[in-house]
Amino acid sequence: MAFAEPVTLRGQHATLEPLSLAHEAEAIEAVKDGELWTLWYTSVPSPEEMRAGIERRLKLQERGSMLPFAVRNADGRLVGMTTYMNIDAPNRRVEIGSTWTAKSAQRSPLNTECKLMLLTHAFEQLDCIAVEFRTHFFNQQSRRAIERLGAKLDGILRSHQLTPNGALRDTCVYSIIASEWPAVKAHLRFQLHKPR
Repeated sequence: MAFAEPVTLRGQHATLEPLSLAHEAEAIEAVKDGELWTLWYTSVPSPEEMRAGIERRLKLQERGSMLPFAVRNADGRLVGMTTYMNIDAPNRRVEIGSTWTAKSAQRSPLNTECKLMLLTHAFEQLDCIAVEFRTHFFNQQSRRAIERLGAKLDGILRSHQLTPNGALRDTCVYSIIASEWPAVKAHLRFQLHKPR
């Protein structure tokens, strides 16, 4: 049995379901909301690249290094994707990443609840020692969102990757470790239920 098996996670604001090629048409519509593929500091598939992007994630799943999810909002509309990636079963570590969310669903309880569900599953079902988050140094919105979760900056990998436009990416690496999880969980639950 694999370390991380496909699973559906349900909350009040979001549902995470195992990604499949059947999600392609809905994902194309979702990614058009905000033209997310045009942001230079992210790697989001364009509508024309969506099928290949889903196939790539599914191939990584077959190899045991990724577990991809389609993200649905409370109305059942597909609004993005997220994954457990860089799965390191022997060391019980995963990274939550390759995440994109339609513009209309950003800055809503949906993202907080998705992270709460993924972190709960990672720490409480997979018995992870640590969960990582990585983002581009210049992706300030993503960095703030990761920090709001309670993750701590481990460091910055300088000139870490080449981006599609040929620029070098500095990658900010954050993590939450198992001993921090109870406080992070309480914080995320508070964030979800506080009056807006």
